[in-house]
Amino acid sequence: MSGLPRPRILVVDDEHQILRALRVILRETGFEALPAATGEEALDLAALQHPDAGIIDLLLPDMDGVELCRRLREWTEIPLIVLSAVGDEDAKVRALAAGADDYITKPFGPRELVARLQANLRRTTPDPEEAQFRVDGLEVDLARRSVRVDGQEVHLTPTEFDLLRQLVRNRGRLLTHRDLLLSVWGPGYGEDTQVLRAHIANLRRKIEPAEGRRYIRTDPGVGYRFAG
Repeated sequence: MSGLPRPRILVVDDEHQILRALRVILRETGFEALPAATGEEALDLAALQHPDAGIIDLLLPDMDGVELCRRLREWTEIPLIVLSAVGDEDAKVRALAAGADDYITKPFGPRELVARLQANLRRTTPDPEEAQFRVDGLEVDLARRSVRVDGQEVHLTPTEFDLLRQLVRNRGRLLTHRDLLLSVWGPGYGEDTQVLRAHIANLRRKIEPAEGRRYIRTDPGVGYRFAG
């Protein structure tokens, strides 16, 4: 990344050793860390510094990481990765429902962290070759990564948008759980249907109007298809 501004990553953890390790890992791989030890400090830092992504521990002294994700999602669409303890499945699901894009279980390796971070940042980079898609009141601009329902803009997280993009690109075709997990999250998530269900639920809540219009159909136990 020589000669280019380093992507700034908000790093939130109240354990000094972990925070220091994350700063070193990020610095050595071309990122700039914006460290915070509390949720309130992280919110202030995010508002002032406008980071490109966030890495958030689920256990913080003043609020949990789920609440911090929720509050950040009120005004920013940057990728958010949560750090969780082994076996903390309920907290992971709550974090994903609150707008987190990804999670990493402690202890984690530096290569895994950087790979996940880079993958999430790539999702926010528009591809100018991609087209617009319109059906039944839903408008998806794949290049601008924008979505409207009945003319009203809908704010999706990077992961929610990537899921929608895969579905609309394959309109009418059944995409299995594994298809979607591999194409959106990568090889490490091939069997993690819990993550997929949480994001599909968030996506449906945002793009499917209350009057009953349905764009995403479920094939129980198999996968999803776009049928708008």
